Amino acid sequence: MHSRDKIRNIAIIAHVDHGKTTLVDKLLQQSGTFRENEAVQERAMDSNDIERERGITILAKNTAIQYKDFLINIVDTPGHADFGGEVERIMKMVDGVLLVVDAFEGTMPQTKFVLRKALEQHLTPIVVVNKIDRPNARPAEVVDEVLDLFIELGADDNQLDFPVVYASGLMGMSSLDPEKLGENMQALYDTIVSHIPAPTENVEEPLQFLVTLMDYNEYLGRIAIGRVNRGTVRQGQPIAVINREGQVKQARVEKLFGFQGLKRIEIEEAGAGDIIAISGIKDINIGETLADPANPEALPVLKIDEPTLQMTFLVNNSPFAGREGKWVTSRKLRERLFKELETDVSLRVDETDSPDAFVVSGRGELHLGILIENMRREGFELQVSKPEVIIRVIDGQKMEPIERLIIDVPEDSMGSVMESLGTRKAEMVNMINNGSGSVRLEFLIPARGLIGYRTYFLTLTRGYGVMNHAFDSYGPYAGSGVGGRHEGVLISSETGTSTFYGMLSVEDRGTLFVEPGTEVYEGMIVGEHNRDNDIIVNICKEKQLTNVRSATKEDTVKMKTPRLYSLEQALEYLNDDEYCEITPKSIRLRKKILNKGERERFEKQRKMAEANA
Repeated sequence: MHSRDKIRNIAIIAHVDHGKTTLVDKLLQQSGTFRENEAVQERAMDSNDIERERGITILAKNTAIQYKDFLINIVDTPGHADFGGEVERIMKMVDGVLLVVDAFEGTMPQTKFVLRKALEQHLTPIVVVNKIDRPNARPAEVVDEVLDLFIELGADDNQLDFPVVYASGLMGMSSLDPEKLGENMQALYDTIVSHIPAPTENVEEPLQFLVTLMDYNEYLGRIAIGRVNRGTVRQGQPIAVINREGQVKQARVEKLFGFQGLKRIEIEEAGAGDIIAISGIKDINIGETLADPANPEALPVLKIDEPTLQMTFLVNNSPFAGREGKWVTSRKLRERLFKELETDVSLRVDETDSPDAFVVSGRGELHLGILIENMRREGFELQVSKPEVIIRVIDGQKMEPIERLIIDVPEDSMGSVMESLGTRKAEMVNMINNGSGSVRLEFLIPARGLIGYRTYFLTLTRGYGVMNHAFDSYGPYAGSGVGGRHEGVLISSETGTSTFYGMLSVEDRGTLFVEPGTEVYEGMIVGEHNRDNDIIVNICKEKQLTNVRSATKEDTVKMKTPRLYSLEQALEYLNDDEYCEITPKSIRLRKKILNKGERERFEKQRKMAEANA
């Protein structure tokens, strides 16, 4: 067991893409954790397939490095606000944070979000100005921005006196002087050791351990990861498990693990301040406390910000249901959603009057999109409705989530972007023109106004715009008509296979979403109409073959490239009367009511009900 004064527990926090995971890579490599001939992949901490594909961190993960005679436990956290629940839990495990800020971009919405969480827990900060080797890097201005942010968030005097380390995670260099980078990460190691406090908890008191992360192993079952808040824990020791409701049950520690690099190593004993993993406890969940059976005291339950967005997950009932998926029943869907609750504390699942539908609430489109993507990779087939923001009544007033939006756009696109945001009830709070041809605009905008906006924004800026947003607060409800899609859709009238001839005949009506040879069904959305109403089209129509020669027979006919949607784009595109059908192989958009006659009848009844009301 390490001496308490030789342990340092830190979390790495930052805005998405500011280089946290790359920085951890270099800290691991230069600490001598890996053998010289050991093959280590880039972004070693991003172990999940989706994390590696998208280049973002989704789940918090921990590692430990040995520097001189110090043990430094490092937790890599997600930078995206949709996974803020992960960040909030991690703050309970550490004594300090490395706030990583891009030397060019400076402070961004998620920087503010993650820093607020750290300051609320009174953690000791170290600021790392990363990517110092970038062209146009402006380290001095970025440090000023960070200081302003600390003051705005109400940091105390000790937190305001933060050390600054300048680094290049990619090059593996760090220094205390922005003009002269060192050859390695030693400046950062030394700053961590000298500024982050050692654990102060007492080893002699009765055991307390808060479960902060969960893992699973086929041989060991559930593995609870967290920090020993006080006392000591040994292999084979009997313990009390206190759940979130305060109920106590008895269990035994079967195996105890410490961390070394990316590996878990079996240990005999751990003391207060150690970050460890415990196996052998059935049905253990995040937020529960492990304590001394003779003195079972629970730690405060983790408080997590409430979800802001919800969607309805349904069993797939389209004409093509069951063709591509392995799990298609409501029982399997329910089982999978409730299993997700065990590891994702910021998710909510509510059952509805229908056994085939569940309301799932999360932090944002990406949060729910990643869950859906994981489910389809596991073989699930399902349908989801349009994402809707969660409206609350606070002090008798209707309130909705407001997002802080920061966008960087070329100067010539600024007018059209501001106009488009104006129609979505956005309020501009800041504008910075740094003279490089790009303008930074900051807005407060209802979360509803951002649903479906990203694709339109990229079109307005011809792909050069960059937008970032994070939840800011709840504000007064801005009325109906904020955001949403204004274009109608092209709906298939037939079930069959789309043909080149049939698609060519409707091409001038709008933009198609399917390629020739795609199987379609009645009621499926196959394109976007040029106008604001929906129309029925037949893209399965085949050319009648005759023995009469055509004057245009030799002409080459070209068709426009169809617009194919990714999962997130498809979810953003949905309207109130539509579903997105998701299978392991396909993403299809469809109307809730597939038959044209039934759709018209339902619409007529809805309008009559509105008129009577």
